[in-house]
Amino acid sequence: MKYIVVGLIVFIVYVSFAGSTSPYTLATATIISVILSALTAKYLVVDERKLMEPLRLLILIYYFFKYMTIIEFKAHMDVVKRTFTMEIKPGIVKVPVNAKSRYARSLIMGSITNTPGTVVLDEKDDYFYVNWIYVSSPDPLEAKKAISEEFENFAIKIFD
Repeated sequence: MKYIVVGLIVFIVYVSFAGSTSPYTLATATIISVILSALTAKYLVVDERKLMEPLRLLILIYYFFKYMTIIEFKAHMDVVKRTFTMEIKPGIVKVPVNAKSRYARSLIMGSITNTPGTVVLDEKDDYFYVNWIYVSSPDPLEAKKAISEEFENFAIKIFD
């Protein structure tokens, strides 16, 4: 099952990025998806039972679109505002993380780092150390609410 799911995802991504459904594109996507699935599925899929829950995929798709549109836009506008007003208070904050799987943690770290104004510097003992453009509070729980709480809620629903 895991080989089929990984292959299907690779196929869909390939065709989407190619922007074509020509016979050549479909044949190439099929060959590439079979090869990549055979080589990577055993490393990418930890728990096959989770693949049988389509709700996880729907949440992932929803999160992707929300992150790429709303969350990113707000963060960019905040950084633009801070650039013009020079209202910055940079620092490193300790942010607690409750997600357990490595995939969930990776999604959270990637989301934080890709969001303008924040970068994950380190992960240690269930904490992320985040360089933040405007430290509104050094309290770890308040920093989590401002930086990563929404990301973590989605990551847990998708991967844990």
